Amino acid sequence: MDDLHPALDDTDRRLLRLLQQDGRMTNVALASRANLSQAASFERVRRLSRAGVIQGYTVRLDAGKLDRALLIFVEITLDRTSARVFEDFAEAVRRTPDILECHMVAGGFDYLLKARVRDMTAYRAFLGDTLVALPGIRQTHTYTVMEEVKTTSDLPI
Repeated sequence: MDDLHPALDDTDRRLLRLLQQDGRMTNVALASRANLSQAASFERVRRLSRAGVIQGYTVRLDAGKLDRALLIFVEITLDRTSARVFEDFAEAVRRTPDILECHMVAGGFDYLLKARVRDMTAYRAFLGDTLVALPGIRQTHTYTVMEEVKTTSDLPI
C-alpha cells in the first residue's frame, strides 16, 4: 500500500463500511463484526489511517435541533478569474462558519456553496452581511432546499 494509491482488499473495504456506519465502534466490536482478530483489525485500521484513507472521525448532528434547519446552495460567479481572486475568495470562505462546503466547479459559474442557517430571516442576513462581503463576487444564485431527500457522507465501498 502506498500513500497515494492504497491497495484495498475485501477485508479493508469491510472495515471501512463498518466504520462508516459507526465510527465510535470499539476495536473489539469492529474485529468481531469483520470476523478478524482484534490485533488484525487494529493494525488494518492503523494502516488505513496512516495511508490517509481514514481521514478522521466525526458525529452527525440534527441541524434542525441546533437552529440550522434551512439548507441553501449558492452558485457564485467571480468578477475575475485570476489566481489572486480565487485565493482571496477561498480564504474568506474557510473563515465563514455558516458555509459548510465550497466547491470550485467547471461550467456556468465558479463555485458552489452549501450553507446552513436558522431560517429565511437568517438567510437574508447571511446574504446581505456575509455573501456580499466575500471578495470578488460578481453574481450569486441561491437555491433553498425544500426537502432533503438523501443526506449521507458514506462512500459506496
